[in-house]
Amino acid sequence: MQRHMTPEEFREHGYSVIDWITRYMEEVEGMDVLPVVSPGDIGNMLPDTAPESGETFGQLLGDLDRIVMPGVTHWQSPNWFAYFPANVSGVSILAELVSAALGQQGMLWSTSPATTEIELKVLDWLVDLMDLPQGWKSSGAGGGVIQMSASDSTHTVLVVARHQNRFRASATDMVVYVSDQAHSSIEKGCTIAGIGHCVKVDVDDAFALDPAALRSLIQQHIAEGLTPIAVVSAIGTTATTAVDPVEAIADIAQEFDLWHHVDAAYAGTAMVCEEFRFHQPALERVDSYTFNPHKWMMVNFDCNVLWVADRAPLIDTMSILPAILSNTAPDVGDVVDYRDWHVPLGRRFRALKLWWVLRYFGAEGIRGLVRDHVALADSFAEWIESDDRFELFAPHPFGLVCFTHVDGDEATRALADALNATRQVAITPSVIGTTSFIRIAIGQTNTEEVHVEALKTLIDKLS
Repeated sequence: MQRHMTPEEFREHGYSVIDWITRYMEEVEGMDVLPVVSPGDIGNMLPDTAPESGETFGQLLGDLDRIVMPGVTHWQSPNWFAYFPANVSGVSILAELVSAALGQQGMLWSTSPATTEIELKVLDWLVDLMDLPQGWKSSGAGGGVIQMSASDSTHTVLVVARHQNRFRASATDMVVYVSDQAHSSIEKGCTIAGIGHCVKVDVDDAFALDPAALRSLIQQHIAEGLTPIAVVSAIGTTATTAVDPVEAIADIAQEFDLWHHVDAAYAGTAMVCEEFRFHQPALERVDSYTFNPHKWMMVNFDCNVLWVADRAPLIDTMSILPAILSNTAPDVGDVVDYRDWHVPLGRRFRALKLWWVLRYFGAEGIRGLVRDHVALADSFAEWIESDDRFELFAPHPFGLVCFTHVDGDEATRALADALNATRQVAITPSVIGTTSFIRIAIGQTNTEEVHVEALKTLIDKLS
């Protein structure tokens, strides 16, 4: 029977793992970004039953190269231009290791005071770094909480909106409004919450929600006997990073008493830079806001932040107190029990990696990363505009550039397929309406000018 690792064995194997990770960091730039496997290839290398006897750690480590690596898509390659980034950094990886070792269960303050209090303080730091309303700090009426993903945050606030309107209407008659470019998680969140209607609102030429269309729909639905309860603004849509007019939407939300949620999953990180904050006016009049440090802030997945302007409705919706969870703190009023702030009971020590990243890079380091990536995106967009084979498809306020081939959809799709077929880069093709376009997301932690120049050369060769 395999026995537990001794501390000395753990140290020896731990060094081996760190060496393996370090080698990966050194070599990933030269690896094909996309794997070549068929469905079942990886699974077929595993036996059909679990081993009866334990194996050596050397066998486990060896199978990272033999089984895992052939099926890995290299999101950490500087040649990753697909989707949005899902970045890591050395300090975040090490923080995750410490978090795993401590094995904290932070459902209550009393079950891990450090987990709760570090999270409170670090999210207060971010309020200042991103110039968010001061009332969102833990000392105010609102507050922040780390969730798994922006989808979880959105699902949570939609449940809160439904709960706050439960005496006005049945859930099947409630309506939530989103741009027709909004993330699919909002529609899924309505389904999870049992909300009867998720209505997609028309957009303008820049793919941002049209306030006049929103107002018209709300008035129509009220006349039909439905009950509008919430609207979601996007600061950086998934397809094109379009920015909805938050202030105009806030006016409408206030007029019709709607919960107003802001989804800044990708672009929120950019708000550490003052020059991007004009994209999010009137935040003092929104009810909730979410962004993902695990996209562009070098904090590895998963780490999403949700702020609410008033935590009372959130806690009222999410709090159920069985006897086993009765708080043992001397004064319950002095503590935050984060299990009342989201759907799961259990919660990991996610704040540790966010804390370490903010301290290791400092605000100036994160600002520098964002500004470098946006400058590279601007340069790439200028190159696209200067080439008569291509056209920009949408504005590029952050690090995403969308373009088409002037020969039409078929040529655009062919170029996208050819780029991914090289496996030297990863890009994402997409479609809005009937138009195909290519998304180039410049934001991977280690992407530099040389990698963007190589992408240009590849596009030039394949066009």
